[in-house]
Amino acid sequence: MKLDRPARRAFLAVHVVASAGWLGLSVGLLALGLAADTTGSPATVEAAVRSMQLFADRLLLPIALLTLGSGLVLALGTPWGLARHRWVWTKFWLTLATTAATALALRPGVHEAVAAVSAGQALPDGEDVLMGPVVSLSAYVFMTVISVLKPWGLTRRGRRLREATRGRTPAEPTRV
Repeated sequence: MKLDRPARRAFLAVHVVASAGWLGLSVGLLALGLAADTTGSPATVEAAVRSMQLFADRLLLPIALLTLGSGLVLALGTPWGLARHRWVWTKFWLTLATTAATALALRPGVHEAVAAVSAGQALPDGEDVLMGPVVSLSAYVFMTVISVLKPWGLTRRGRRLREATRGRTPAEPTRV
């Protein structure tokens, strides 16, 4: 099923906005994590980790799922395909991995930090509030760059499909 032009544009807009939102949330979480990790003020630490929890609980997973879903619709509904181009395939797996990491590592780490700080304890470990946002931000910047540059060319499947549409088998030599 191929998307018509208005649908493709709508999904592309949703995907770009959701992806940019996810990137922005990661920058915000990193700023809050740095504030919590570097301040000497217990009130600032508590405010920072509680803000992180609000973002992590209310925004991160819906934005991640919206990014993943809109990306899948675009991949499956356009000539880019899901497994035709290495950059699309890479983005899909990184988006899936970062969505899972958000649910299974980042959010629980923030919850642990909030619980400790709320109990009057020190911030458990800077990793709980810094590593998740650093890893997320790195992945999202990388995915943004490959979305713009579209490196690496076709996958084997993509080459096979391209050759099939040209009416030759992949074993036939390409004339240059």
